[in-house]
Amino acid sequence: MRMINFIKGSVTKIHSLSRCLSDESCVRGFSTASAPRVCIVGGGPAGFYTAQQLLKARQDAVVDIYERLPVPFGLVRFGVAPDHPEVKNVVNTFTQTAQHERCSFYGNVNVGKDVTIEELRQAYHAVVLSYGAEGNRSLEIPGEDLSGVFSAKDFVGWYNGLPNNKELCPDLSSETAVILGQGNVALDVARILLCPLDMLKKTDITQNSLAALACSNVRRVLIVGRRGPLQIACTIKELREMVNLPNTRADMLPADFEGIAEALKDLPRPRKRLTELMMKAVKEGRDDEVEKCWGFRFFRSPVEILAGADGKRAAGIRLALNKLEGLGDGARAVATGQLEDVECGLIINSIGYKSIPIDPAVPFDPRKAIVPNDMGRVRDTAGLYCSGWVKRGPTGVIATTMNDSFDTARVVIHDMEAGQLDLSVDKPGAPAITALLQTRDVRTVLFPQWEKINAEEEKRGKCLGKPREKLLDVDEMLKIAWS
Repeated sequence: MRMINFIKGSVTKIHSLSRCLSDESCVRGFSTASAPRVCIVGGGPAGFYTAQQLLKARQDAVVDIYERLPVPFGLVRFGVAPDHPEVKNVVNTFTQTAQHERCSFYGNVNVGKDVTIEELRQAYHAVVLSYGAEGNRSLEIPGEDLSGVFSAKDFVGWYNGLPNNKELCPDLSSETAVILGQGNVALDVARILLCPLDMLKKTDITQNSLAALACSNVRRVLIVGRRGPLQIACTIKELREMVNLPNTRADMLPADFEGIAEALKDLPRPRKRLTELMMKAVKEGRDDEVEKCWGFRFFRSPVEILAGADGKRAAGIRLALNKLEGLGDGARAVATGQLEDVECGLIINSIGYKSIPIDPAVPFDPRKAIVPNDMGRVRDTAGLYCSGWVKRGPTGVIATTMNDSFDTARVVIHDMEAGQLDLSVDKPGAPAITALLQTRDVRTVLFPQWEKINAEEEKRGKCLGKPREKLLDVDEMLKIAWS
């Protein structure tokens, strides 16, 4: 096989690749010169769904998935609430994809650091960015850096066992917690804060989080949104779970629902059912014998986090009261000039995740926090694609990501068949990249090695009467994987 000038601008890198391509163990498996080789960056739902569709549509496609962590599945593992095991069943489908004869998983590879996008583009016919949204949207208000203020992404990562968040240690000594945002993630966080421990003990929530929640003094959770009940972003399933949460009551402000009954008849059925359930909770929520409560607070925007006497810890939040201009989903919140202070010691920002740039060679829109693209084709960069949240922003549920990823995969297939991707050119794929990673002392975790981690987690979980006990330390994961 002719040598490929794989990496430009570095004699050392060219020498490393040349040595790789001349090594028989590297080139073994290059079976068909025209076999399309596709690299996917990110081992979460978007990455696996894209791979699934590519493998199905092209019987000769070879797909490699690169993931920063040693473990696969992304937000299915680290974002889905522990008391939603049915949602996590999708990992069975992802496992089938990873075990496909034309698919390989490479964990413990930090694309953009361990290997560049340009190096991947030289090794593959197409590269698909599916690395999700690892950043947080900032509140951009005074006091948000105070102790006791957390992003929902980090808080969810803490109770779900994301290694980066294992040291979070939120202070749960305050009686009142305020969550900013009214989407499904906000309701997940509220539910975990108020959920009976006996229910959580049967889930895959981490033991350190369970221990912290066992000592929690949080008895009241307010879920704040800048607009009204007709613009709330959660779905009825998550709302129903809050309404039915044992030993809790709904604590709403009836004034927030003035005029809503008259608007019901004109609402689409899903929005109507959601609103009716909220109104029912307003009427039936008063049970003073229940020690815990939760409630939506509408028409409010945060303007400042208030510090306690020490000036370091959050002790409250100042909210601006709003009125709406316009109707329906397009209604805009406008400040009235009135302010309201709420005493609280735990504040969780759940206004959204955001994608971050992965490599200087990749176009990025900092305002929208996405990779600019046309139907998944990254603009002005041939052979580069994107799917999932980095493509469209952090919206929708897993089914939304599935459809979006399938769409991107179909675009890649179209470009292959239309000749926009030159399949006549040999591409070395994973053998060259893994050899390059070895020269940089980066050791990968293959899917069978992940299964060793998985078996250990299930073993530890069985001893605790739960589905699994997630490993929190990356070094421990790697030790088990490579043992």
